[in-house]
Amino acid sequence: MKDSTVINQVLILFLIIGVGYYGRKRNIINGEINKGLNKILLELTLPMMIVSSFDYTFSSEIMINIVKIFIYSLVIHIFLIIISILPYIKFDKDKRDILRFITIFSNCGFMGYPVLGSIYGKIGILYASIFNIPSNIFMWSFGVMLFSKNKKSKGLKNILLNPGILAVFIGVFLFIFSIKLPKPIYSTLKSVGDVTTPLSMIIIGAMIGDISFKKVFKEISIYYASFIRLVLVPLTIYFILNMLDVDFMVRNVVVIVEAMPAAALSAIFAQAYNKKPEFASQAVFITTLLSVITIPAVLKLLG
Repeated sequence: MKDSTVINQVLILFLIIGVGYYGRKRNIINGEINKGLNKILLELTLPMMIVSSFDYTFSSEIMINIVKIFIYSLVIHIFLIIISILPYIKFDKDKRDILRFITIFSNCGFMGYPVLGSIYGKIGILYASIFNIPSNIFMWSFGVMLFSKNKKSKGLKNILLNPGILAVFIGVFLFIFSIKLPKPIYSTLKSVGDVTTPLSMIIIGAMIGDISFKKVFKEISIYYASFIRLVLVPLTIYFILNMLDVDFMVRNVVVIVEAMPAAALSAIFAQAYNKKPEFASQAVFITTLLSVITIPAVLKLLG
């Protein structure tokens, strides 16, 4: 894909974020509506998009890539969990926990899928959904522990019953056994799944609309964490995977997912556990805003 096409695709996503922002500022989308949209995305459109992306006849090459991406995701998340305390060791605990969370977890579901889908089509979404399995497991276990005072995480059963994870399992089953869904069912899944990209951008835009611009640009610590999240992490992974001579497509998917801004769930968890929710929302906003520059730069690097 040409550089101009990639930049245009990313620009379209951010223009849709602007639509969500406008809708929130005009109160077309209020807090309750945005929560409802969030639920529709996580439990309906996103799972359907994931299942429809597995519409491939079984291929040993794709299966090998699936296994590799799962292993890379597992290793990357364990590494980031261990190492992420060092850059923020001097910050107070609440800020440190939020900054660690945004360093470990990228916004794969809301932004990674749309970006990869726009560049590589459904195979990009397929691979990203595999990468997201370890991410979700760690997010709902270690991630919740960062925000929760009683340090209790969601049980593994609850994590695995997440609609997005279930959709991956269904998709992998269909792929391994080369099961082709009847055309009306596949078309329904694809049509509803196609709503995910614009809907996710609108939700992010509406979330940004709740942030006070008087305060949002004053937190220097967020710029520091943004550099780590958007530049240092993806570049480090890029150079390591290059040294390991990893397959071009696998490398690109992993790096692009890790080049995404902070996971939107950081703001949602912060609000749920009353742990500096405004600071977490600012972190999501700043990393999302800066990613307008960094994502095209990373894509240019990947060629």
